[in-house]
Amino acid sequence: MELFLRAYLPAYLVLYLLMAFLLPTWRTWKKTGINPVTFGQKDNAHDYIGFVMKLLIVLLFVVVVSHSAGGRIYSYSSPIAFLQRYWICITGLVLIHLSLVWISIAQFQMSTSWRIGIDVEHKAALKTTGLFSVSRNPVFLGMMISMLGMFLVLPNAITFCLVLLTYFVIQIQIRLEEAFLEQQHGEAYIRYKKTVRRLI
Repeated sequence: MELFLRAYLPAYLVLYLLMAFLLPTWRTWKKTGINPVTFGQKDNAHDYIGFVMKLLIVLLFVVVVSHSAGGRIYSYSSPIAFLQRYWICITGLVLIHLSLVWISIAQFQMSTSWRIGIDVEHKAALKTTGLFSVSRNPVFLGMMISMLGMFLVLPNAITFCLVLLTYFVIQIQIRLEEAFLEQQHGEAYIRYKKTVRRLI
């Protein structure tokens, strides 16, 4: 299993970035001409959250690559020995793959409304069907489950911190987006909030 994970996890992360970010970004730009990446470099909460999210992705790549390299490098991440069990690892692998499928479906259902961050320049349609009828934020939910799965596959101090930080950063971003969507869609979004839970 260890040799398989060393070879597979970097490939999975590349696939994850492709399916979860690059492909929907390209699809939206191709159909609309709009750049769906709205995080910038301004000194505000929205762009700071974008910076932190990028940092978390980089840290995850560092952990996975150090694990794949083997040797002493990975030991600096402080592996959690009692969680290094076959069935825990399998559970984590199931979660990261199910979450990727979930995220991909949600993004497909968003169609041209897909954005990374808050787009104040272009009004996007409010999505309330499909996965959005059971969760107001299915993509964010999938991202949190994916990070939890990675922790179970590679249980160490860094991935544990990544799970916690991802949860809190996403919770902040969700609230920023909710305030924006309520302003943009008004009563329609307020009714939607009353009938569908924030996550699940």
